[in-house]
Amino acid sequence: MSEFLFRAVVIGAGATLLLDLWALLLNRLAGLARPNWALVGRWFAHLPRGRFVHEDIAQAEPVANERAIGWIAHYAVGILFAAALLLIWGLGWARNPSFLPALIVGLVTVGCGWFILQPGMGAGIAASKRSNAGQVRVLNIVGHVVFAIGLYGTALLTR
Repeated sequence: MSEFLFRAVVIGAGATLLLDLWALLLNRLAGLARPNWALVGRWFAHLPRGRFVHEDIAQAEPVANERAIGWIAHYAVGILFAAALLLIWGLGWARNPSFLPALIVGLVTVGCGWFILQPGMGAGIAASKRSNAGQVRVLNIVGHVVFAIGLYGTALLTR
């Protein structure tokens, strides 16, 4: 159990860090906005209050420490995705990783953003309410492939 938790935390945090570096690179090279983790934190902080869906999360009541909540949630979700990978493919995958399981998890988890987070924050299913929905979708898919590369790469580094 301790090996499972250790590997889930390290692999998930490593993959999430790579995703963050990717977002920074896109910001610096292409001028794309970096994720606003304060708004994600606001959404997470409203969940225990019974508020799952917002018309526009930016208009929702601000929450103390929402940026920190967002960053913590971001890394916690990455760790949970790594734990899911390990639950499905086992610790043997972490000891001898292959890319396909990481890619499957990366691509499947796009659905969490499209069908839970984005509608909950007011962007609609798969960002359908956003004027740049197509761009958001492509960036989501590419970002989750980068996350998959991070899962695989971190597993390789820690095997």
